[in-house]
Amino acid sequence: MEHAGKANQAGGTVMAYLEVINDGAANPTLFPLHDEVVIGREPQDSLGTDRFLCIPEHTISRRHARIRRKGSTFFVEDLHSFNGTFVLGTRLEPGDWHPLRDGDELTVSSAQIVFHSMMEPAADSQPTIITKSVDATIYAAGFEAGTDLDSSDMQQTVRKLHAMAQVGIALGAVTDRATLTEKIMNFIFELFPLADRAFVLLKKSPGEAPTPVAARHRDGTVEDLAHVRMSQTIIDEVVNNKQSILSVDTLSDRHFGVQESIVDQAIRSVMCVPLLMEGECLGLIQVDASSNPYAFKEADLEVLTGVCAETAVALKNFQLYSDIERLLDGFVRASVQAIEERDPATAGHSFRVANYAEGLAMAVDHAERADLRRVKFSKDQLREIRYAALLHDFGKVGVREHVLRKEKKLHHAEMRMLEHRFKHAQVCLERQAYRKLAETHAQHELSMAAFRLEKQKIEATLCEECTRLKQFMEAIKQANEPAISHADGMSGLQEITQYLYRDADDAEMPLLEDLELSALSVSRGCLTPDERRQIESHVADSYSFLVLIPWTRDLASVPTIAHGHHEKLDGSGYPMGLHGNEISFQTRILTICDIYDALTAGDRPYKKALPAEHALDLIDKECRAGKLDARVFNVFVESKVWLSP
Repeated sequence: MEHAGKANQAGGTVMAYLEVINDGAANPTLFPLHDEVVIGREPQDSLGTDRFLCIPEHTISRRHARIRRKGSTFFVEDLHSFNGTFVLGTRLEPGDWHPLRDGDELTVSSAQIVFHSMMEPAADSQPTIITKSVDATIYAAGFEAGTDLDSSDMQQTVRKLHAMAQVGIALGAVTDRATLTEKIMNFIFELFPLADRAFVLLKKSPGEAPTPVAARHRDGTVEDLAHVRMSQTIIDEVVNNKQSILSVDTLSDRHFGVQESIVDQAIRSVMCVPLLMEGECLGLIQVDASSNPYAFKEADLEVLTGVCAETAVALKNFQLYSDIERLLDGFVRASVQAIEERDPATAGHSFRVANYAEGLAMAVDHAERADLRRVKFSKDQLREIRYAALLHDFGKVGVREHVLRKEKKLHHAEMRMLEHRFKHAQVCLERQAYRKLAETHAQHELSMAAFRLEKQKIEATLCEECTRLKQFMEAIKQANEPAISHADGMSGLQEITQYLYRDADDAEMPLLEDLELSALSVSRGCLTPDERRQIESHVADSYSFLVLIPWTRDLASVPTIAHGHHEKLDGSGYPMGLHGNEISFQTRILTICDIYDALTAGDRPYKKALPAEHALDLIDKECRAGKLDARVFNVFVESKVWLSP
C-alpha cells in the first residue's frame, strides 16, 4: 500500500492497484491504476512508466493485455497474446472486455496479478436499471429433461412455452430474413402491449459489431436504419456478456442514464436480449418504451429471451441455407465453365443466356399486356429458370470434341487429305503426260523440232488440267464454308464428282469421295446429318444428367425446362416434337434467349455475328411462322434484356 500512496502523490487519485506476484522479484510489486495501463514484456516509447506494467519474461507478449477504467469499473482485455490472459482461471477471448472485481486474480503467463479496488461500494452507486439479468445461453440450449418446477413458476413457464411455441410455428414457415424480421416485430408488439419500439440488430460477420437491420414503432412507422440511435453501453453489455437485460426507470440510472441516446429519446424502460446459437452471438433484439418507466417485468424478459432463442435458430438456419445456396450456385457455375471450355468458340454462351432468361422472366412478370397479366414468377421460379438456362447445354459433355468444335463442313484433317489428293492427281497427270511423250519419241524417233512441238502440246494440255484442278479446289474451299441459310446450297461440285484421274497403277480415281461430297453439300451450317444428330442428342443427355440430381422442391422443374429449349410450338422441334401448351412458359423464355445469343454471338468461327436488328428479324419470322411464342418475343424486344449487364 506504500507504493500506491507514493503513486497517488505523483500521478493523481489512485482508484485501484495491481499486486504483482511471481514475476521474478523477491517481493510483490504494487502498481497503481489510473485510467489505463498496458501489460507487456518490453517498455513502450509511446507509454509512460505509469501506464505500462513491464514484466520482463520471454513468455509474455510485447503487448500482452490492457486494463481500462470505464466509470467506476475496471475492465481487462487480452491483446491477442500468444499465451493468453486468465481471470480466475478462465482464459479471456481476445478483444473482449472483462469486468474486474476486488480480489480477482489475473494470470499472465507465469506471473500472477491480484486486482485491488480502493473504492468502497455504496448502495447508490449500484446499477439500478438492470432490474433483471438472465443468462441467455440456457434458453439457447433448451430445457433439460427432469427439471422440477414449483407451482409458483408454473404460470410463467406455461406463458413462456406458449409464446415460444407460437413463434416456433410461425418461424418454421419463413424462408427469408426480411419475412423473419417482420414476423418478429409483429410478435413483439403482440406479446408486449406497452412496447413503443423494437429493433433487430445482426452481425454481418462473427468479428463485427451488430448493426440494425429492422427498426419499427408500434404504429407501424419504420425508422431510417442509417440514423437509428441506440445505447452502445447496453449493446456492448448484452453482446459481450451474452446476458439478457431488463432496465426500468432508465433515465434515473447513473450507469445508462447519461447516455445521449437514452436522454434524447426519453427511453424509460428497455429489454435487450442477445440472439445466441451454439454459443455464438448472431445479434440482438431490443424493445423499449418511452411512456412507462415500468413497462416490462421480469417475466417479460424471460419470454423475450425465449423468443430470441427461437429466432436465433431460424437465423442460423437461414445462414446454413444461404451457404448451401452459394455452394450449389458455385458448383453449377464451375460445371458450366468446365463444359464450355471444351468448346472455346461458345464460351460464355450459357452465362449470357441465363442472364437474358432471368431478365426476360422478370420483364414478363411485370408486363402490363392483357395476355400476360396472369403470368407471375416467384423468387424461387426465377432462380429455377436461371439454373435451367445455365445447364441447358450440360449434355454437350457427352458430344465428341471434333464434332463439338467443328468450324467448317470438312474437318481440318479431311481438308488436308483432300488437298494432298489434288497434289497427287496433279503429279499423276504430269507423270502420264511425260511418259506419253517418251513413248511417242521412242516409237517414232522424233526429230528435235518434232519433239519440241510434241512437248509443247503436252505441256499446254497439262497446264489446262492443272488450272482446272485449281478451280476445283477453289470451288471446294468455297463450298466448305458454313452456310448461314438454306439458300446457300452446293454450287460447282457436280463437275468435280465426275472428274477421274489415273493413279500410278493406272486405276481411275475420283477427286471427291462420296462422304466428302455429302459434307460439302450441307445446305445450312457445317454439320452432316449424322453429326447434327450427335449435337442434337445433347438435349436428351442434358435431361438424363439433370434428373439424376436430387433437386429441392423449389428447383424440381430445372430438368424439364432445360429439356425443351429446342422445341417449337408447331411440333417441328426436338427431341420430343412437343406442340403448343405442351411446352412450358419458362421453356419458351429460354428458347428465345438461346436463339438470340446463338445468332448474335461474335465468337463462333463457323459464322459471323449478326447485328441485333437482323437477329430480331429472324426470330420474328419464326414467331410469325408459329414456331416461337410471339407474346414472349414482344416483351423481349420491348425490355431489351440483351443490353442488361
